[in-house]
Amino acid sequence: MNPAEIDALVASAQAAKAAGQPISSLMQETAAPAPAPAARAPQFTDFEQTMLGSTEVPIGALLDLTLPVSIELGRTSMTVQEILRLGRGSVIQLDRLAGEPIDIYVGDRRFAEGEVVVLGEHFGVRITRVLANPSAMGASAAA
Repeated sequence: MNPAEIDALVASAQAAKAAGQPISSLMQETAAPAPAPAARAPQFTDFEQTMLGSTEVPIGALLDLTLPVSIELGRTSMTVQEILRLGRGSVIQLDRLAGEPIDIYVGDRRFAEGEVVVLGEHFGVRITRVLANPSAMGASAAA
């Protein structure tokens, strides 16, 4: 059964119930296959109107959302020839000075700054500043 047939069956059951007829009488009527309804275009609500409406989405709906977190120590540009010469023990100089804060990105947005810490045998990042201004996030991400 397709969705249109199910909707028709439910509607006829509700009509029979309202008229006081037993629903079992519908089973005999639906035993023969009904002609296929004419194909119709799907009906979509306007997404923009729905999102701009007064309906608020509770923050709890976002709490289980998983986002990638990236830590950027620094950047550099190298030619392909320089990259091919890299081997074990090679050192790549970054554009940051020692002691400068590192950038913490959530998704593709700069979210915070921090410093590298050692936790046992693992590296970690201590957050020293959370960026609250979205324009500062975008400007520093482009830099």
